Amino acid sequence: MTLRAAVLGHPISHSKSPALHRAAYAHLGVDIAYSAIDVTEAGLPDFMRQVRDEARADGSWRGLSVTMPLKSAMLAEVDEVRGVGRALGVVNTVAFESAGGSADHTQLVAYNTDVAGIVNALRHAGAATAPTAVVLGGGGTAAAAIAALKELGAVSAEVFVRDPSRAGDARAASAAVGVPVQVLPLSGAAAAVAAADVVISTLPPRAADALAAEGMLTESLQRRTTGPGLLLDVAYDPWPSRIAAVWQEAGGTVVPGLEMLLYQAVEQVRHFTGLGEALPAGVIDVMCDAVGAPRRVI
Repeated sequence: MTLRAAVLGHPISHSKSPALHRAAYAHLGVDIAYSAIDVTEAGLPDFMRQVRDEARADGSWRGLSVTMPLKSAMLAEVDEVRGVGRALGVVNTVAFESAGGSADHTQLVAYNTDVAGIVNALRHAGAATAPTAVVLGGGGTAAAAIAALKELGAVSAEVFVRDPSRAGDARAASAAVGVPVQVLPLSGAAAAVAAADVVISTLPPRAADALAAEGMLTESLQRRTTGPGLLLDVAYDPWPSRIAAVWQEAGGTVVPGLEMLLYQAVEQVRHFTGLGEALPAGVIDVMCDAVGAPRRVI
């Protein structure tokens, strides 16, 4: 029997998750078919009912990767949330775990692997310990960014958003992990962005273009005596983003969103295959090759 996994979101056609996961399962010799399925927030309950029925019928489902706009909505569709996802109230991974070895007792367990993805991507790029930090965006990925900054030792963060009334996920994450944040309008972000050790943009593609176009951002970056800090832009299509290009031109270090996607996908593969820490180290090489990313060490 072919096992199944998928990435869910809306829109979803741009996702590189299928390439990453298919490469991993082919390398491991695991028969898991991985697809991309367009699911809106309104359509999620019906879709998950169908998935539960199929899981009980044949036990073929192994996992779901969850992207926008479903990272909070998925909480209502699972049986248990583990790890940092429980504290954040935001998840991006659902594993199908059988209780007692029976498909009739399959439990849907949710996790957040975005946090590990951000931490590993930033550490690989040489992020400072206890960095001064800025997060662009206030949604589910911003919540993961705040939790990641906690792991990196940040004591606070500034969060810049297009609409301060829609930064609930970021504020909840701040309270959950104990990293105080100040929520501010994106229109005034340039100086803070240029001054930070670490900037994590969780905005959708092109949403930071206006900020990048500001001459003040370029001038502030160029005035830094120590050089610009690290920028992680989670949007990877199109690449480079405008803010990433401005950052590179000023001599700063840019971490592509593809690296975060890669590292969080490795954690998902651990869950979907059941291999956990026994996942062979070489898997990340074939995943990098599948999306044209430089090979990494985990």
